[in-house]
Amino acid sequence: METRELTCIGCPMGCQITVQLDKGEVVSVEGNTCEKGDIYARKEVTNPTRIVTSTVVINGGDKERLPVKTKNDIPKDKIFDVMKDIDAVTVDAPKKIGDVIIDNVAGTGVAVIATRNVEIE
Repeated sequence: METRELTCIGCPMGCQITVQLDKGEVVSVEGNTCEKGDIYARKEVTNPTRIVTSTVVINGGDKERLPVKTKNDIPKDKIFDVMKDIDAVTVDAPKKIGDVIIDNVAGTGVAVIATRNVEIE
């Protein structure tokens, strides 16, 4: 039996959660005060994912860089591959919030999208 201790990020409470696993399967979740904690803990110990935020260079814009993020969460072990793809990108202005900057980043099936409007300089 394996025990994992987590601080929940599902809501502002920041509950201290204890997860019991047996052969990689969740047996119990304790310490959460809401359902979000249970969901977060189960996912975090079996298939951790993250939203990645960053910026890319934008040419001809009224800003030097364009804020971006992954449209959905990606596997935690793909973060460095995703960042490598994001760092390699340069785009041209204008861009609007929600514009797809990279389709299928690092082979995850997830798009990277703009999170700010950048107009032509």
